[in-house]
Amino acid sequence: MKIAIALSLLVAVASAGVMPGLQQRLPLMPVMPLEELEERITNGELAKAGQFPYQVGLSLVFGNQGAWCGGTLISDRWILTAAHCTDGADGVTVYLGAIDIKDDHEKGQQRIYTSKSNIVIHDHWDPSTLSNDISLIKLPVVVEFNERIKPATLPKKDGKYSTYEGDMVWASGWGKDSDAATSVSPLLRYIEVPVLKQSTCRTYYVGMVTEKMICISGKDGKSTCNGDSGGPLVHKEGGVNYVIGATSFSQPKAMPKEVAPMT
Repeated sequence: MKIAIALSLLVAVASAGVMPGLQQRLPLMPVMPLEELEERITNGELAKAGQFPYQVGLSLVFGNQGAWCGGTLISDRWILTAAHCTDGADGVTVYLGAIDIKDDHEKGQQRIYTSKSNIVIHDHWDPSTLSNDISLIKLPVVVEFNERIKPATLPKKDGKYSTYEGDMVWASGWGKDSDAATSVSPLLRYIEVPVLKQSTCRTYYVGMVTEKMICISGKDGKSTCNGDSGGPLVHKEGGVNYVIGATSFSQPKAMPKEVAPMT
């Protein structure tokens, strides 16, 4: 059984102080930073157009190198992602309404570039402890919503759910679709998995799991992977897509078939 960790947005987004979560970012080149931490959608299903309208892809620039992460559209100007994705980035091209990120002419797909001045990283982001792995990206223009591009809803601070233990949640992204893959998947994939008890997650990640984190189980080898960092963890309730976390981190080398965390 794999486990993934996601940083709960019930507190984290509010504490970021903007408006109104480490998974390794997967470089577009062979060299991968933070090799000990990675995330991917492994053994996931192929997504259909409009199935995850809040899903965004992030092509990040770091000097003369690039990296890929996921994110969540949460309004007509704001993207939620992981701090470890955007930390140090010079700029980012945001992919909206995409299924095939290699298809420049895909119907409904939009690409918008924004500079580092529009990247807001959580004030208390700590890469040494992986805490507060949350970042926001402000788009330079207002996005018009349609069937392929719609925001996810932030959970209410006084909402019914706090830990989501036992509930089914959805994770999606373009991360590596197998351990043998060397680059991101060109096609959007997703998994539906249950949320685990924090006590279970802490047995795998001693001293790393806080009350702001959510752990998910990867049944049947389903999990997140490199390139899925920052991507959405969504709880569906009454037809509403509530984003409750962002993909954060895992330790596949130490526990290759056991644990895969998210922020």
